Amino acid sequence: MKRPQPGERAPDFAGATGEGKRVKLADFRGRKLVLYFYPRDDTPGCTAQACSLRDHNAEIAARGAAILGVSAQDAASKQRFAGRYGLNFPLLADTDNAVAKAYGVLGSGLFGLARAVVGAYERVTFIIDEQGRIAHVIDHPDTREHGEEVLKLL
Repeated sequence: MKRPQPGERAPDFAGATGEGKRVKLADFRGRKLVLYFYPRDDTPGCTAQACSLRDHNAEIAARGAAILGVSAQDAASKQRFAGRYGLNFPLLADTDNAVAKAYGVLGSGLFGLARAVVGAYERVTFIIDEQGRIAHVIDHPDTREHGEEVLKLL
């Protein structure tokens, strides 16, 4: 699948968080959503990115946005990762890669197939507006300053 671009409707998705709660894009209608895809739970870059968003979550929420992280690892991995770093937003366990495919974050060709096999997504953030349209795409987030990057776009 191709990566959605600003102005396009955000692809619908549904899945379960690490806590087992079912979430879908429609749950966020009427507010902005920072939907970020990351390669793997509990790796240095992914931890830095998640902690930056954690540390800025109150400011992001004050601007009317929720945060949802997505990677391919299972719910137990999400629980460990969130608990270890006190993450204050949900993580979606996209074990079948359905959300990643819809948002085009696996890549294409053999490299995309390899990413799907090992469950390592490209690091991409989508800011979705209140009407469910892509407002911004951050293709190469700065993991340590990602919270600030997001705030500048809200």
